[in-house]
Amino acid sequence: MSLLEIENVTRRFGGLVAVDDVTTRVEAGELVGLIGPNGAGKTTLFNLISGFTALTSGAVRFKGAAIDGSKPHVIAARGMSRTFQNLRVFPNMSVFDNVSVGSVGAMGQSAFAAVFGRRGRSDAISARTWEALERVGLAEQSEELAANLSYGKRKYLEIARALAMRPDLLILDEPAAGLNDSETAELARFIRTLNDDGLAVMLVEHDMNLVMGICSRVVVLASGRKIADAEPAVVRADPAVLEAYLGVDE
Repeated sequence: MSLLEIENVTRRFGGLVAVDDVTTRVEAGELVGLIGPNGAGKTTLFNLISGFTALTSGAVRFKGAAIDGSKPHVIAARGMSRTFQNLRVFPNMSVFDNVSVGSVGAMGQSAFAAVFGRRGRSDAISARTWEALERVGLAEQSEELAANLSYGKRKYLEIARALAMRPDLLILDEPAAGLNDSETAELARFIRTLNDDGLAVMLVEHDMNLVMGICSRVVVLASGRKIADAEPAVVRADPAVLEAYLGVDE
């Protein structure tokens, strides 16, 4: 049994088929990359997996249980957490409070309840929050407003919030977007460290050096369909991938 199983998943928006009969999986402890040209359906697939968008057809199972149709906070409480392509930090909240939202979310509450329904900070919430802050190197900035962090630090803040849920699967949507080369290299090392510690990771990313350098397997989408699903070296040489995404020499 795979940690995450995606079976014949399809999503239609009117006449547009954004994700078309995609089947793949993520094993426990695996680091999987999801690539494809703009509009290929990558973020839509992430939204289908994590409950933010409903399936048109197909099935998604996590830890052997069906999760399609479940609300995002319920899926998160089962052990799947994610970040977003567009940062979703709370700028006028402290770094600590931003991450504590993830800690509360791990207990199965909705985002609204996590932000507005919290009464004080329990020992469990604090422990999860400090653990995540230490892991991403933001503990010393815990009382800073999120708005005062650099863009790169805000990326780690969002990852910390996801890690505070102590997930079995971490989904990262374009984590290196907007980072310079040195920041991207540091992020790649950090993701590899998380995976070396046993955390399964699935990421969408346009930086091919990052994907090919750290992922054990790469899934490729084009026009909503899966055209490759293999080790990086195999994907890099696949003619269909070269034509659809990486480009071919004339």
